[in-house]
Amino acid sequence: MMTVIFNNLSEDDANTYRLVLSSTGISSHSRKGKNGWNILVNATDYENALNAVDQYLKDDQNFHTVPEPLWYDYQRTFTGLWVAVILLVCHVAIVTGDASGFFIRAYGSSAYHILHGELYRSVTSLMLHANTLHIMGNIVGITIFGTAVSTIMGWGVGWFMILVTGIAGNLVNALLYKSGHISVGASTAIFGAIGILSAYQFFKKFRQPGHKIKALLPLSCGLALLGILGSGKYSDLMAHLFGFFTGIISGSFYSIFVKRPTSKGYQACFLIAAIGIIATAWMKAF
Repeated sequence: MMTVIFNNLSEDDANTYRLVLSSTGISSHSRKGKNGWNILVNATDYENALNAVDQYLKDDQNFHTVPEPLWYDYQRTFTGLWVAVILLVCHVAIVTGDASGFFIRAYGSSAYHILHGELYRSVTSLMLHANTLHIMGNIVGITIFGTAVSTIMGWGVGWFMILVTGIAGNLVNALLYKSGHISVGASTAIFGAIGILSAYQFFKKFRQPGHKIKALLPLSCGLALLGILGSGKYSDLMAHLFGFFTGIISGSFYSIFVKRPTSKGYQACFLIAAIGIIATAWMKAF
């Protein structure tokens, strides 16, 4: 004797439940009713069928974990625009007062001078740009990717991380070239921001059951951006590459050890630290 175990189901749910029952060796039938689909089983299988579907629903609920809460309402910021304005003002001021390129030679990321103690160049070079096209490209990049990082990590922690990746990228680049190489621009820090975002999205997806392979997609997209945006005719590809990989490292540390949005107190401390690093570098330079 057949008895109804579920009624008024959608067609997809009815098919899914029948598959569950079939996998446990329980025979079932589906029948379309007035308000949806009904599933019928033998009366002797009624309890086992209920338990099988109930276990499936519990497993399915555990599999589809609740997504991590978005932090955007807490961290929403447009500081990328402010940083872009600061870079533009610096460029205009330097170009207006320095047509000979003195600032680039004196404060650019020179491998030789960095390895001979002028470490401040790894910071000051991030605020110098060769020409209008160079500064405009970096303004767009820092506005988009800088804002994205600071939206997730916060307006203090995010910019501190971006600055550190830019500095680290320049330092490693100097170790590679040792001499005869000089570069300027915020692009190393921008690719650091891309690396941070790639690592963050990787760990976010990796923690979700069934998304291990999909977790590689953000890293692939980050590398694609590096290839598309970071390898132009006059681009310092190695500096961009090192910025990207230091961003991956810092983004990984953040994703592993930071479990919740940091407080405004911490954000302020990290922002002050970032400003302090920049100010100290320029004071040392002068």
